[in-house]
Amino acid sequence: MTPADDLVLTSESEFTTELTIAGITEPVVLRYFETMNAGDFETTAALFAEDGEMNPPFESPIVGHDAIASYLQAEAKGMTLSPREGISETLEDGNTQIQVGGKVQTPVFGVNVSWIFILNPQRQIIFTRIKLLASPQELLNLRR
Repeated sequence: MTPADDLVLTSESEFTTELTIAGITEPVVLRYFETMNAGDFETTAALFAEDGEMNPPFESPIVGHDAIASYLQAEAKGMTLSPREGISETLEDGNTQIQVGGKVQTPVFGVNVSWIFILNPQRQIIFTRIKLLASPQELLNLRR
């Protein structure tokens, strides 16, 4: 059974999943992790607003569905995202900020990661930043 097998679509914008992240119930964020782990990068990109922005480590911002899907197809294959816990807060502008901590395992290494999502009132991702939580020495070791 793959992570995508746990995903049950009930409409275009609703779903149920067995994925749990302590402190987080936001369906769009849960679906982000499900689709990433399933390698369904087109669906991941569709969770973003039309001008949504992804900010991966050491990269320039990637903006828009097509650019995000292409980037993920090239860079995220074989990754397993393991979110553990998070917090959510409503911002003054009506958007929602969600921070999630966890780990990413690639075919070569594993690293602790923090994801920051900002969702608009329509529950689309307008911004995400992925931060590696590693010491300078750990980051140097990743380059080898």
